[in-house]
Amino acid sequence: MKLLDRYVVKQFVQIFFFGILAFILIFLIIDMMENLDDFIDKDVPAEIMAQYYLVFLPEMVRLITPVAVLLAALFTVGKMSGQNELAAIKAGGVSLYRFMVPFMVTALIISLGSVYFGGYVVPFANKEKVKIEQEYMNKSIVHAGSNIFFQDSKTRIVTIAYYDVNRYQANRVSIQEFADNDITQMLSRIDASRMVYDTTSGDWILKKATKREFGKQNESIFYYDSLALSHLNFTPEEVYKKQQKPEEMNITELKDLADSQLKSGNDPTRILIEYHTRLAYPFASFVIVLFGIPLSANKRRGGLAVQFIINVLITFIYLVLMNIAQAYGKNGVLDPVLTAWFNNIIFLVVAIGYIFTVRK
Repeated sequence: MKLLDRYVVKQFVQIFFFGILAFILIFLIIDMMENLDDFIDKDVPAEIMAQYYLVFLPEMVRLITPVAVLLAALFTVGKMSGQNELAAIKAGGVSLYRFMVPFMVTALIISLGSVYFGGYVVPFANKEKVKIEQEYMNKSIVHAGSNIFFQDSKTRIVTIAYYDVNRYQANRVSIQEFADNDITQMLSRIDASRMVYDTTSGDWILKKATKREFGKQNESIFYYDSLALSHLNFTPEEVYKKQQKPEEMNITELKDLADSQLKSGNDPTRILIEYHTRLAYPFASFVIVLFGIPLSANKRRGGLAVQFIINVLITFIYLVLMNIAQAYGKNGVLDPVLTAWFNNIIFLVVAIGYIFTVRK
């Protein structure tokens, strides 16, 4: 059986890498057609264009890996079925379940590798991609260090005009406190020209600050050359992280951001959906193989063309279901974990049911 397993895995992996290369080429052509005008209008150098697509490759690979795995499974099994190799294997006493083992093991390895790849490698590459878009294409021009606005607690809002990441210094700062029982009632507001972080005490020090306290009948104003605040819940690193896009954050940073939002009284649903999707999407490769192998185990007219059409159809159904689940999840109808794993659960149930209907 080891010889047969090696033969199956070799065929499967070869078609998988061919699928990755083919889909990357299609992806590149479509994206270049879409962005070519921007590249020309902004006079982007050729080497920068090459660098842009080099750092865009990891995101492409992440997205198309399940599609390439499904294509490899359909083509490998379909080809073996069409050439009567599968019939000969079954005649030799090998059941469909045993025949699926090398496919499942290979797909599981790909899925586990994709978790790390999509969780850490892709976000790092996306950061470089965003930098190129900001510097050369004038996209996403609101930088992480400027126009920062976030909720620090259930009753506190912080606004920073510009933040110097290297010096741990914020300029033109406003901190607003609201009543716990009435979020429309402002209790106090502090405005400062500068705010620096004291690494020794862990306090934020406001320079040239003005504090206004709003009572029911009057307003009190206080002026400070230096005012230390120890009750703020954010650190310098968190200021920067709060402004990162989810696609630029690895799975550890996403989890920390979700915890931070929950602590400050914000709704972390969207971040949790993104976090769990990073874990669930790679396992689509494993589930889809379980779905695709029985589908190709019987001979069909049309050969490889039919297998390709089936691949496109299944991919379309998967993406539609994923978008539907995420729409419900972001609106609070589905739990974030269920939202991320919804597609895999549906395909897994259908696959298990279909396996029992296929001749073993």
